[in-house]
Amino acid sequence: MAENKRTPNPERVAFLRTLPVDIKQTITGEEAEAFMYEQDIPESLYEKIKEYITEDNA
Repeated sequence: MAENKRTPNPERVAFLRTLPVDIKQTITGEEAEAFMYEQDIPESLYEKIKEYITEDNA
C-alpha cells in the first residue's frame, strides 16, 4: 500500500502553535489534522478557535 505523503499548511501549523495552552489542550488530534491539512474543519474546532481567527468577507 502506497503511503500518502501530505504536507501540512505551514501557516495553519504556526497558527495552532500561537493558541493559548488551555485552548490547545481541548483540540483533538482529528481536529488539528483537519485544520492543518486544509480539510473541512469540524464545527467543534471552529467553536474553540473562532475568537482567534479572522474571516475574509470579501
